[in-house]
Amino acid sequence: MNTHLLIGSGPRKVVALHAWFGHGGGWGPMADVLDTHGFTYAFMDCRGYGGMKGSGGPYTMEQVAQDALALADGLSWEKFSLIGHSMCSTAAQRVLVQAPGRVERMVAIAPVPASGFPHNDAMLALFRRAAGDTAVRKRIIDITTGLRLCDAWLDQMVASSFANSDEEAIAAYLPSWAEADFHAKIHGNPVAIKVIAGEHNPALGVPVMQETFMRWYPNAVLEEMANAGHYPMHETPIALATSIEAFLRG
Repeated sequence: MNTHLLIGSGPRKVVALHAWFGHGGGWGPMADVLDTHGFTYAFMDCRGYGGMKGSGGPYTMEQVAQDALALADGLSWEKFSLIGHSMCSTAAQRVLVQAPGRVERMVAIAPVPASGFPHNDAMLALFRRAAGDTAVRKRIIDITTGLRLCDAWLDQMVASSFANSDEEAIAAYLPSWAEADFHAKIHGNPVAIKVIAGEHNPALGVPVMQETFMRWYPNAVLEEMANAGHYPMHETPIALATSIEAFLRG
């Protein structure tokens, strides 16, 4: 199994998959306010992140999906729900393709659609420089949270990202989540899914969600999270935990 942070001991099982600049232990204050009696969460490290640093690839969303299924198997979870943040919302959707019927519910936070990141050439060029450049990672985090948050937090996020990821993994995952288009494979999938978009997220806000997730998933609901950008687990942790668990309880 991939390394993972296990939180809680409740009957509802949840596998959580982190963002491009995240890791299994990087879910911020949200992790401190989860219902540990009703849920058991497995916050997985993707290959090249956290406890999986130095593991090597393949660095693809298909592999992350396979690793998530292997983690669920290792924990003896036949049925489980999924949380995918940003990059790994595409991996969570790949799980729906690889193992239909195993996923009970899914929460997609600031998610990248199955059609890829809605980028222009300049944005993609910036992303390609993020692997080895602290200033670029900080710029990306700043832009995606609405250019409104303090330097101290931005610097902490960048430091955590560099300490908990391999540069080769950051670089190699990019085309798998930003440029791949597999939306035809998930179009019409009946899973119950909650899409959470921060009001200050310029690239992955409500309009993008309405044109993608809400068109493709017949049982999707959409929430715009106030006072949040791309990282609501840090920006609005209590509101996010409350929203996630209300939905996963059904």
